[in-house]
Amino acid sequence: MNFRFLVALGSVTGLILLACTDSNAPRPPSGLTLVPVDSGFDFSLYVTAPPGDASRLIIVERGGRILLRKDGIRQDSAFLNMTGLTNPSTGEYGVYSLAFHPQYQTNRRFFVYYADLNGNSRLSEFTATPDFDHGILASETLVLAEGQDPAAFLYGGLISFGPDGFLYLALGDSLTGPQNPGPTSPAQDSASLHGKMLRLDVDHGAPYTIPPDNPFVNRPGWRPEIWSLGLRNPWRWSFDRLTGEMWIADVGEHTLEEVDLEPPATPGRNYGWPIREGTQCYLPASGCGSAGLTAPIFTYQHDIGCSISGGYVYRGSAMPGLQGTYFYGDYCGGWVRSLKRRTGGVTKAFDPLAAPLLNDNVASFGEDAAGELYVVYASGRIYRIEAQE
Repeated sequence: MNFRFLVALGSVTGLILLACTDSNAPRPPSGLTLVPVDSGFDFSLYVTAPPGDASRLIIVERGGRILLRKDGIRQDSAFLNMTGLTNPSTGEYGVYSLAFHPQYQTNRRFFVYYADLNGNSRLSEFTATPDFDHGILASETLVLAEGQDPAAFLYGGLISFGPDGFLYLALGDSLTGPQNPGPTSPAQDSASLHGKMLRLDVDHGAPYTIPPDNPFVNRPGWRPEIWSLGLRNPWRWSFDRLTGEMWIADVGEHTLEEVDLEPPATPGRNYGWPIREGTQCYLPASGCGSAGLTAPIFTYQHDIGCSISGGYVYRGSAMPGLQGTYFYGDYCGGWVRSLKRRTGGVTKAFDPLAAPLLNDNVASFGEDAAGELYVVYASGRIYRIEAQE
């Protein structure tokens, strides 16, 4: 995760699906604020919670410790300590994200995506203890391993279960930056998993099976795990809890950061990299065309940031007027911004929120079991987004 180049607000580009407004909808708050939740983590990268569990919050540190806050109190011992499974001497070491199985409360299964001791991508399954306070390190079962070039840094970074119960993993195109750009990108290579969104059935077969409605099943020359393609580095992406739409924040190369929107049950989309960066031609630099490519719903230029950290559409209950607002940030800019769908496009929803600590970096966002949203800073500070009346 070299955040300088991570598929890193300026101009709105493209159109979004039409949205209707409701005059009886709750009024949005006059402003937003970041309320401190916890601090002192070592390069915090992700926040999540077990489904339906309002008492627990999980914080992932890049170095491999996964911490548990239970009833608002950080526990002394780690939920899971994976520091021995990732190598700090590799450029992209670390634990990136964790996803709980939808039936976690009965089967105690959860999944972790990380870079292993050799710097390769690894998706593994673990089991929690019966009291749910710890993961069992010895229970690790490899689900998927993907090799990485020693100089690569575009690994993607997030795993999540979709509304359909399948496990999704977005892999970056694994390249080494502007010195080794697009022509060698595997994002358009049907035989490679790099630069793709993958969809796996981890409930049938070992270690997984292919959902039969994946778009490239039985197509010669295509990896059947692929759900969509043409991604550079989808470091953070999410499902809308209400609509099932997938919001993909894809880090750009030279000029643009982008947000892609995928409606439910629309597989096989090609988001264009490296043919296009956002809405602009990349390779070739002009005359690239757009036939068969899905344009982003939003982009911003590198004059205000360099590496987008995608967030979530708010679906909590504490702030009814915030419903449907999408939040995202930028690692370099340190700010948090928001979008609201309007008829014919998207608009800024609220004024930007600056990093509470000067020069801090937005590494990620997170949701708790109730759908309230958190901002994760690389400095080890966690904040909750709240209304400011």
